[in-house]
Amino acid sequence: MKALRALVLVMCCMAAGCQVVDFAVPEGPLTNKQIYTQYHQTILKESTSADVLSRFVTVTPKDALLSQSKSIAAIAGTTKPGHKMWFNMVTFDENDLMAKRKYYFISHERPKQLFVEPWEGVDFGCQMVLSREILGEPYADENARRIAVLKKVDEDTRKDMAEIGTDNATLNISGMMAGQGMESLLTKLKASPAFAARLSEPNGVEFEHINLDKGKLRMVIDNDVVTVKMRLGSFGKSGKASFERLDAMDE
Repeated sequence: MKALRALVLVMCCMAAGCQVVDFAVPEGPLTNKQIYTQYHQTILKESTSADVLSRFVTVTPKDALLSQSKSIAAIAGTTKPGHKMWFNMVTFDENDLMAKRKYYFISHERPKQLFVEPWEGVDFGCQMVLSREILGEPYADENARRIAVLKKVDEDTRKDMAEIGTDNATLNISGMMAGQGMESLLTKLKASPAFAARLSEPNGVEFEHINLDKGKLRMVIDNDVVTVKMRLGSFGKSGKASFERLDAMDE
């Protein structure tokens, strides 16, 4: 029944365009681990829109929203207490409907308190298939190439959010927070391009953030795929900063 329901939803959403649907399915909010799992289960250039929609419909809590357009699917929600916001989003190639970009986002707005974690912070990650144009551009050096790729990641993230976030306030706000973090780092790299050499290091590059104190971002380019992981505020503090611990983190 779930597979049939997902197939009907895919057909309807492709025909009707962008919409938001409220499902009364699983009880309780998704844990951080479930959000990470959703992200990792989507494989770029392999997962189809039907695959992703089927999983999204299966796990969507009753207080979350499923948002769709012709080429993007996302689930997003908020929880209290703690004012957690989260989303999983996948963008598909318009021709073969294979995944070409995927995202996860988790934010906690809980005020900073002694012995209570996580306090205010953001955990964001994305993976994208890069075009031949961006990869084949003649750059002055490797740092210039890395900065150009990060700019493209920021640009595509904002574009995808603009397409699907109109009818979903959680997605819209979360997208702006993710974009603000990348913009803060790009400002630092514009002033000091040499820091781009550290982007692929285990802890990435640290930067100042206007609202969340400090942030860290790591970016790795592997052939035509770029992977970005960014942590702001409490998620980026010492002891939790290693991006290698992503899969082990939970509530």
